[in-house]
Amino acid sequence: MKLDFTLDKGNETKVYLGLIVLQADETLENEFRHAIRDFDISLFHSRIPSRPSVTKETLAQMAADLPAAANLLPQSTRFNAIAYACTSGATVIGPSEVAVKIHTQHPGVPVTDPITAVMTACRTLEIKRLGFLTPYVPAVSNSMQTLLEENGFDIASFGSFEQDQEKVVSRISEASTLEAIVNVGKEKGCEGVFVSCTNLRTLGILEEAEQALGKPVVSSNLALIWHMLRLAGVKGRGTAPGKLFAKDLSPSLR
Repeated sequence: MKLDFTLDKGNETKVYLGLIVLQADETLENEFRHAIRDFDISLFHSRIPSRPSVTKETLAQMAADLPAAANLLPQSTRFNAIAYACTSGATVIGPSEVAVKIHTQHPGVPVTDPITAVMTACRTLEIKRLGFLTPYVPAVSNSMQTLLEENGFDIASFGSFEQDQEKVVSRISEASTLEAIVNVGKEKGCEGVFVSCTNLRTLGILEEAEQALGKPVVSSNLALIWHMLRLAGVKGRGTAPGKLFAKDLSPSLR
């Protein structure tokens, strides 16, 4: 029996976001959903192949896989913003090259990534001297520090868990991350703390960390969510924690 049906406008919302997530990431999607739950947003995910270990070589491989991953996002959707959700990967590949790869499949759509989002967020918060916390091995952390310094930031203090296994990073306790943020952020001259890696859980302890330090704390996930909403023209403050989301979102800064 063939049944009749009618068509409507589908899952129609005001804003459509596309998120390219690492195959090994177990954290970002949960934190993203929590942060945008009060906005009228449709969120679409694609996964990109990634190795269990995080090295400069495994991160660089993702450049070749980015167009295919972007192509798996719905082609019938006109996205307001798309993000490649890997801080270290965007550092190694280069933010401009990330945008080029995504634009091969979704031309003209605003593109961001965590390192671009973090730098934009820190400028908005008027933070120049950073406490820098990573879970990475030294070679990956060093590449990111170099990129930050080339873009006008000073590293006032640094700490790392020095892990190359994604499954370990996603299981580092929030209590351990909170302690690390406070240790890195209390150094003299540090104006705010950047906590890198989308697989490191942070949203549950950001406000506590800011209260302990009396200064902003910006994680990869928090900054990425904030920047995507900003690029998409979303207004308001939302429910995400921290000093960054205490500011009104504005579509004017990209």
